[in-house]
Amino acid sequence: MTADKLTVVSIQTSLVWHDAAANRHQLGSQLDAVDSQADLYVLPEMFNTGFTQYPDQVAEPENGETVQWMAATARRLGGAVCGSIPVRTSDNRFFNRFVLAAPDGDVLWYDKRHRFGLGGETRQYSAGPVRKVFQYRGWRILPQVCYDLRFPVFSRNTDDYDLAIYVANWPAPRRNAWSQLLIARAIENQCYVVGVNRIGSDANDIEYRGDSVVVDYQGHYVCASGQSQGYTRAELNRGAMLEFREKFPFLLDRDSFTLADSE
Repeated sequence: MTADKLTVVSIQTSLVWHDAAANRHQLGSQLDAVDSQADLYVLPEMFNTGFTQYPDQVAEPENGETVQWMAATARRLGGAVCGSIPVRTSDNRFFNRFVLAAPDGDVLWYDKRHRFGLGGETRQYSAGPVRKVFQYRGWRILPQVCYDLRFPVFSRNTDDYDLAIYVANWPAPRRNAWSQLLIARAIENQCYVVGVNRIGSDANDIEYRGDSVVVDYQGHYVCASGQSQGYTRAELNRGAMLEFREKFPFLLDRDSFTLADSE
């Protein structure tokens, strides 16, 4: 595993409503079933609870059981584990937090910036104040959560990242937007995009169809999960991506702007 290559496994699964222990057990079994080691394992949004409007019932402390499980699993697998979970901070605020636990013990996090007002997220969760880029095994990774996908200014590549990861609970009636916007984010930012969505239905009778994908810097599918439970494995090539950017330097013509803090 060199810094130029990154092997990514995406887990597409149904989730047990408001039962973190059951979800951890289920996902642990699915991760153990992956037939070869990867650098990065990507789980859906709120993989321990399902997308919930009741964080007061299920949110964990910032270093709670699920984060500890992620860290232990990363050490065991030898690759980072990432996905989002609802957390309660020490000042009693709730965030939809993207967490990446690396096998060396580092835990990186990003709080979802764009909250889904239609689903009640703005009433229950605080907005993440800053955009973040993680450094992991020579790759620069932009973490994003579900609704962030609809806001391209926030993910605009200023030549500061190689891979954008979108974890989601994206409902089936809007699955066309999910698929098309993932491709658009890859093309406009000349980067790899990993989009991981759940399947099944939740306690609100909202249906999810999956459609998890890995898209390359030209907008081509590297792999796609369809609508069934399981995992995909993709090898990303940073050298090939950088060669493409050099040949077609579209990012040099981008508009300049500065993002304001959300709070």
